Amino acid sequence: MDTSIISVLNMSAYVIYFMLPAYIANAAALTFGGGKPLDFSRKFSDGRRIFGDGVTWRGTIIGAGIGTLIGLIQGLISGNILQGILLGFCLGAGALIGDACGSFVKRRLKIERGRPTPFLDQLDFVIGALVFASIVVILPFYMIILTFIISIILHLSANIISYLLGMKEVWY
Repeated sequence: MDTSIISVLNMSAYVIYFMLPAYIANAAALTFGGGKPLDFSRKFSDGRRIFGDGVTWRGTIIGAGIGTLIGLIQGLISGNILQGILLGFCLGAGALIGDACGSFVKRRLKIERGRPTPFLDQLDFVIGALVFASIVVILPFYMIILTFIISIILHLSANIISYLLGMKEVWY
């Protein structure tokens, strides 16, 4: 196999490993969420909800906690526990804040909860995670771009599989 292909595959595997706290935090928030909305059901100056019912305190706290736990495990593997915990927290919390920002934008655009918003749906949490992670590490530009590409592919693949298994009503 060509060394450039191997290099791209290695970097892709590293991106997935690096982003695990964000990916799992985002999924955990959805899985374990519910309860009190993060916006306390308040409305913005435009009369629409700030985030909506899909962004909850329980999902945010559990998601950030699970992201931190994944970071701790990665820190144990790498031998840098403190950096693992900090990075796990930043990636996990950043993903959830990014997702909340995406919900905020969707509400301003009058897009109802659950309706598709291409690229925003796949990248809001990634942008939040990478911005928060930049507190701990600086990533090269090519890794950021690769993270966007991989995240879009993983997000759409997971949604399609969930749809085919009957876990979601829509494929997106």
